[in-house]
Amino acid sequence: MRYEFVLDKNKKALEMAKMTCKCGLHLDNQKFPNGVILWVYTDIELDSIMSEKMDISDIPSPSHEVWKCPNCQRVYVFVENTLIRTYVLEF
Repeated sequence: MRYEFVLDKNKKALEMAKMTCKCGLHLDNQKFPNGVILWVYTDIELDSIMSEKMDISDIPSPSHEVWKCPNCQRVYVFVENTLIRTYVLEF
């Protein structure tokens, strides 16, 4: 996965990522919302979030970043910008 830095309206650097799926489709996180990023929390993470009364904008990001290719349905799991798992659906 290749990361680029883009500035938001407050001139803050945003991490933008691009990659090519094994099926050849180009994936990125540049549009929001998008059909690539999945917000996946463990039960422990979700329980912690739900037990605290916080504003929705204060909800932390999940510990893993998960992307799903809309073409072949492969699922890519990243930790700290490093791909650690790829899952392929069986039919």
